[in-house]
Amino acid sequence: MRWAVIAACASVELWDFESWNQTLGRQMRQARESGALGALAISLSGLGLVLAWSGDLDGADRVGAESEVISEATGTQIAAFGGMLLAAVRGREPESRLIIESAGERAALDGDGFAHQFSHWTMAMLANGLCRYEDALAYAQRTWDAWPDLFVSVWAMVEFVEAAARLRQPHLAVEPLSRIIASAERGGSDWALGIAARSQALLDDTDAAETLYRKAIEHLGATPLRPELARSHLVYGEWLRRGGRQNEAHAQLGLAFSMFNEMGLEGFAERARHEVEASGATSRKKGERKREGLTGREAHIARLAASGLTNSQIGAELYLSRHTIEWHLRKVFQKLEVTSRRDLRVALGDDLEDPGFSVSS
Repeated sequence: MRWAVIAACASVELWDFESWNQTLGRQMRQARESGALGALAISLSGLGLVLAWSGDLDGADRVGAESEVISEATGTQIAAFGGMLLAAVRGREPESRLIIESAGERAALDGDGFAHQFSHWTMAMLANGLCRYEDALAYAQRTWDAWPDLFVSVWAMVEFVEAAARLRQPHLAVEPLSRIIASAERGGSDWALGIAARSQALLDDTDAAETLYRKAIEHLGATPLRPELARSHLVYGEWLRRGGRQNEAHAQLGLAFSMFNEMGLEGFAERARHEVEASGATSRKKGERKREGLTGREAHIARLAASGLTNSQIGAELYLSRHTIEWHLRKVFQKLEVTSRRDLRVALGDDLEDPGFSVSS
């Protein structure tokens, strides 16, 4: 178990999300079986990262709480890595900022340079979600300055590139982009290639950017990192809107908004909502859809079912079991008073084609 942290770091250095997840899972099982609570707290903190980056915020909350309880009971000092990333992707201001800053300050007092650096990276991600691009640029630079040889510095450069692009200062991001590409080429995974393609697209002012955005979506769509996939739809939609391609922008931005909203990524969801409105459409938050009786998850599952997907296919799409999908659909059918998928399609009406917004008059 003592080598598990090194193995996990090697996995993320190579952008190997699957190996990272497997290593943490194996360490967690071994720690539970042997009663090694310190190792268990470490693996749970790492698992919180995996879950948060997969868009499972409830799961990240659960393992984070367990890790905290174990750490307090044993006196083990484990930085809240999962909690910091969870706060960043959730994007609740000022709650998220307070969580990350507090963790960073504790790390600095404890002499934990890596955790302190990690707090800078997650602050950069939070700032990008909140459209505070100057802050994102500054925090990303601090991350790199703190420890440029570690993988978290490359993650920070991803935030740096996006912030520089949004500030219309692409010249600042030339060197950070080269660092991302070099790292991605070593890893070669869908995660790495998707992030590299998206970063290149953000700095490309030619028509070639579209191919890069689509490449990013294709690669990230093959990974469990749904927040990164949603971010790719968002920036692609922003690019389309700025190019005057409103109908195509509506599709990308609406999908991004729906995904962020479904996962509970409030900061990025709000950013997507503003983009939707800027494109001449009006977004609808949870509880504001035409079918107000449905929860956000029920509405999403209902649309997928009405579009022709089977329960197994929907489960694969949302990382839920077939039985969970069946349970949600039973509730949907009851609320909409329908008995078949055909009736469901009729009941949804315009909502079927409009996952996150409606065109305003």
